[in-house]
This record gives sequence, structure tokens and C-alpha cells, in this order.
Amino acid sequence: MMGIGTGEIKRTASMVASCFVILLASACGGGSRESATVRSTAVKPLVVALVPDEDAATVIQDNQGLKSYLETALDLPVELVVSTDYSTLIEAATRNKTNLTYFGPLSYVIARSKAPFLEPFAVRLKDGASTYKAVLIGNREQGIHTFDAIRGQTVALGDPASTGSRLFPQMRLAEAGLQPNVDYEPVFLGAHDAVAKAVERGTAAAGGLSQAIYEKLVEQGTINPDKLVVLGTSSAIPQYPWTMGGDLNEELRHAIKQSFYNLKDPALLQPLRADGFVPAWDSDYDSVRRAAEVLGLSLQDLTTES
Repeated sequence: MMGIGTGEIKRTASMVASCFVILLASACGGGSRESATVRSTAVKPLVVALVPDEDAATVIQDNQGLKSYLETALDLPVELVVSTDYSTLIEAATRNKTNLTYFGPLSYVIARSKAPFLEPFAVRLKDGASTYKAVLIGNREQGIHTFDAIRGQTVALGDPASTGSRLFPQMRLAEAGLQPNVDYEPVFLGAHDAVAKAVERGTAAAGGLSQAIYEKLVEQGTINPDKLVVLGTSSAIPQYPWTMGGDLNEELRHAIKQSFYNLKDPALLQPLRADGFVPAWDSDYDSVRRAAEVLGLSLQDLTTES
């Protein structure tokens, strides 16, 4: 990406996100109604949607290597798209407007409840594990050193359909005896990095986000950990799954799976915060479904909160 300025990257990301929304909107109009079995299984280009858990420009920039790798491995052109939010990501996947989708665990569970044809085929490994954790952080200057100090305060969360910056942080808060809109006021900021920055600035007293993203932001110097207090972590969360849509032929489906299982290049895996990918099954995400039930969250309602 040498020679490309931040402004140009953001404009490119914005254009891709806009095209993504237009692509989805076309599914709601008077376009073709033919079934997946009638449509051609030759996919050119292969539309690959990435989870919008960070700034869209960053996601697009960081995954150009993955795009080139898939184009070579599959002998197909690849179009990377990043949605404006999780709701748009879910809608596009459930309408078969994307071929491959990289979901967060909760957004996958929501999408699968709407579109059983979505097939999870790969889950990322990190440090030998197929699970990760969320972290709860507090603003040091405001004296948020314990969970009890959160009472009566504002808590920053990511997207309503996010696992690591909504579902499991709220589970951890519930375990500490804190209920939303009773003991604290939840505010949804969209992305994990926005949560960390809000707590650092003090516009939110506390917040929850993926531990891996938090550590990345600290390592990059994006946030100052001296201004923050790590309050605790969540229970284990199943890692992000890759899914395939319903109108890919079997030969291509097999090739896609193998391309992910054979992906070993650290430079391509690092933006995905992965060491590699292994097979995934729908049952791997039953713990996410149970967590939503415990919190009394309706899967169908979650996407309308975005």
C-alpha cells in the first residue's frame, strides 16, 4: 500500500461499503427471483465479505494479501467488501448476495437462524485455540477499578450483533450483578476500536471489546493503556467462522475449503488475527445461542438495534 494516503484508503473503503449496500438493495427490488438451483454456479467475481469489527478502511487495506491469495488459489477474481454494520453483513449473506462471509460468532448465529443454507466451513485458530475472550476495561481517571464502580455509569459496546463487544461483555457484567438500563447505561458505538477510544477519552466510564483487538490497539499505540484499567475477561467464545453461500458448486466449495485449510502465510493471517484455519460446524456456536438466551436477547431483534 506504499504511496496511498489515509484519505484515499478511507474513500476507497467508503465506496466499497456503499457498493455493498447497493448490492444488498438490489435484492429487495424487482430483480430476478430464480432459485439458487437455477442460477449459474460459476461465480465471477467471488464476493468476500469481511466482518466490520474495526474501521472499514483498515479492514480493506489489511486484507489485500488475502484477496490476492484467493484469486491465485481459486483462479477467480475476488471482490472484498466491508459492510457499514453487522445488520447489513447479515442481510447480504442471507440473501445470497455474498459468496464467502467472515462473521463474528453472534452475527453468524443470527444469519444462520435466517438462512440455514449458510455453511460454516472454517474457524480461525489463535495460539492453538479455536476460542477467544472479551475484555472489560474502565477509565482510570474516573476511578473505574472494579465492576461495582460501573454502577450508574455509561458502558460502551460495539455493534448490537457483536459477540466480543456486546454479548459476552454483557454476560460478564451480568455475572458481576450488573444489568443494562438498571445498573448501567449501554451505548453502542459500532466497532471494537471505537469502544476502546471512548473509554480512553472518558466519554464512557467502561467498555467491552475483543481482548485480541484491545491488545492490538495497545501494541500499535492507538490507545494508551495507562489511561485504562482491565477489569476482567469473559468466558471462552468460539472463534470467528467463515461461511459459504448457497449457490456455489461442489468443486468450488471444496477448493475454497482447501485454500483456507492450506493458508499458512503469517502476513496474510495476521490481519485476521489467526494462526491458521480448521474445519467448523454449526454446533460449535451453541454456546453463543445459550448466552443470548440467558440475557433474554432475541436473535431476530438484534439486527434491528444497529
